[in-house]
Amino acid sequence: MAASSDRREIVIVVTLIEATELAGGASGKAGGLLALWAYPSNIVPLSYKLHAELAKEHGGIDRWGYREVNCGQISAQGRPVSDKEVDRGETGSSVSLQKRTAAAIAQLKKAGIPQDLDWLVPGSLKEYDSMSGPGETAQVHPYYFTTSIAKLAEEKGANIIFGPVTDIARSANGVQSVTYADKETGESRTIPATDVVIAAGPWTKSVFPQAPISATRAHSVVIKPTRPVSAYTLFTTIQLPADFYPSKKARPSVVTPEIYARPDDTVYCCGEGDHIVPLPKTTADVQVDQQRCQNIVDQVGSVSDELRNGEVRACQACYLPNVSAGGGPLIGHTGIKGLYLAAGHTCWGIQNAPGTGKLISEFVFDGKAKSANIGSLDPRNFL
Repeated sequence: MAASSDRREIVIVVTLIEATELAGGASGKAGGLLALWAYPSNIVPLSYKLHAELAKEHGGIDRWGYREVNCGQISAQGRPVSDKEVDRGETGSSVSLQKRTAAAIAQLKKAGIPQDLDWLVPGSLKEYDSMSGPGETAQVHPYYFTTSIAKLAEEKGANIIFGPVTDIARSANGVQSVTYADKETGESRTIPATDVVIAAGPWTKSVFPQAPISATRAHSVVIKPTRPVSAYTLFTTIQLPADFYPSKKARPSVVTPEIYARPDDTVYCCGEGDHIVPLPKTTADVQVDQQRCQNIVDQVGSVSDELRNGEVRACQACYLPNVSAGGGPLIGHTGIKGLYLAAGHTCWGIQNAPGTGKLISEFVFDGKAKSANIGSLDPRNFL
């Protein structure tokens, strides 16, 4: 950000520098869950409210899939991969179109399972616990949300340029400029700046080495189910039998994939994170472990025929930013005049993005955060 002035007016120039592509990382490949019970509690209510306001003002229901959803935790017994429900017709490749029987619906009701959660196998479900009340959980599609907000900013005059940042120059008086390598030409370019906000997620250390930000890789899949499913986001505990993979005997195990139905008639599913592959140079270099993705498909398919027999539309991976000492995110002054951090949001980056943006704007233009008490998130407590 740069400012120039004369006697008549002050002109604010906002520039977004993106290393590779908009929403190429977790901001495009995460789940997009929004929840009033997320963390940290000092910014969640603000950000959740702003999500609703942004959706209302800019058509978020249609543009980025904003909607309220049910949210619950389920306990289930998974079925072996070989137990597939298929049509025994001529090709042997069509899925069964059988509907839930009255007996199956009664079984759901007996277990306390909502009747519209009828895309999970009744016999596998042991327990369902609601995690939120009406209006306390919502969702967006991260990629469409991020790219739409960037487009809206561009329409208001923001500049968006592409290329990795190589240097943030500063003097005793604070930041002076930002240097980046142009994505197309590789040419080094420098732009003057009065205020710089580092919001690079797990790549924050690459431009500000002092930042205590680490990275966790997370895999996910997107499945087109065999039929539309109800609007639920589910946190699961699935017990897998010893013969889950018949050709590979193992001990019974427990897995915890998350399942998010989306309004575009797809279902997003993610598994546990890992630290096997270090953070690459850019989002374009992220390695996807296809076996980890297949494991997620098999796990969620063990409790749902609609997912088991659905079409896998995407297998992907991204890195989530963590504050090494715990807590976070880090939002605010770094101790260097004009340099701010907005990083370390873990899995709640999309949820807390609007609130973070508003608070950072208050730091830049008002000198302090006004919309929330975020002293506990002050980067200077961690640097």
